[in-house]
Amino acid sequence: MTALRHRWLASISEIDADVWQSFFADNPFTDHAFLFALEQSQCVSAATGWQPYHLAVYQNDTLVALAPGYLKSHSYGEYVFDWAWAEAYQQHGLDYYPKWLCGAPFSPIEGPRIAVDYAQPEQIYQYITALLTAHCQQQGWSGWHINFCTQQQASHLTAQQGMHRIGVQFQWQNQGYADFDDFLAQLTARKRKALKKERSKIAQQNITIKWLQGEQITLAVMSQFCEFYQRTYLKRSGHLGYLSHDFFVLLHALMADKLVIMHAIRDGEVIAATLSFKSNNTLYGRYWGALEEVDCLHFELCYYQGIEYCINQQLSCFHSGAQGEHKIARGFAPVFTHSVHHVLDADFSPAIADYLQREQQHLRIYHRQCTELLPFKNAV
Repeated sequence: MTALRHRWLASISEIDADVWQSFFADNPFTDHAFLFALEQSQCVSAATGWQPYHLAVYQNDTLVALAPGYLKSHSYGEYVFDWAWAEAYQQHGLDYYPKWLCGAPFSPIEGPRIAVDYAQPEQIYQYITALLTAHCQQQGWSGWHINFCTQQQASHLTAQQGMHRIGVQFQWQNQGYADFDDFLAQLTARKRKALKKERSKIAQQNITIKWLQGEQITLAVMSQFCEFYQRTYLKRSGHLGYLSHDFFVLLHALMADKLVIMHAIRDGEVIAATLSFKSNNTLYGRYWGALEEVDCLHFELCYYQGIEYCINQQLSCFHSGAQGEHKIARGFAPVFTHSVHHVLDADFSPAIADYLQREQQHLRIYHRQCTELLPFKNAV
């Protein structure tokens, strides 16, 4: 333990991309290029409330752990909601912000958040949690948070001062289906009929779907997608979204091989599109945009086409983002997500721990109820 030391990084560019990738190999949302694009486009910065503050841990001169981190002045774009905690702090005349967050900005995607390459990882977790707690005390921050980590990592961190929080998302699992019809054959007759009816409406409206990936995604294609994304955000939320045109341009330049764009085309015109990321075994559906409302097009482009793509590419999982109970009827099963939290205030910490314990009981019941609603013939 005495040989361990650390360094704070004010930018992802302070560490070599290949070195970073050797720790975070196959999750697009902790990819050096993804985080670099966010920083260079100023989507994450002190001005946007996402000040980069990454952590590197060394044993003597050997790098043994990395964690993408941000000093947060709000809780937007995290998908692990702690607004009630911040409000309670405010009501008692205390500052909840800033706080330190380890996670992938704007991405509710689970993965190793602290990447460790060390023979005794428990020592690293012990060192990091003690460091984070001491640093928060020194800086006057309310605490530290590690969002969408793996269950194993949550167990390590909970053993070292952290409070474990679970959530529920819905993901589609590929059971070795030969094609979409093979998938449909596993559903109950009523659900199978409903899905076929939704899909038939796309052809009836003279809409075709085209997949683009790698070199097929040109700068013009990416710019067009950005327009769709911003239009949809503006209509839904009154702003243009967290991500700028510059971000999408950099994404195209740095990560085209990990991107999939799906176009909905009618009369030769692209009327809607999705942007997904892919790893070796998973498709991550992330962003969607459309020029107009079209019956069932969102289901087709955001869910059914992703399922078809995974079957075609022999990917094992389709992760279609946070929330969405409507996904259950379309074969997306509930899965638990995990985060770990530590707040310094001695009065608030027990209250939050009690809240998380009660929340966990409710979510486990919810998970079971959702599982019972799955459309498969052999569903529990």
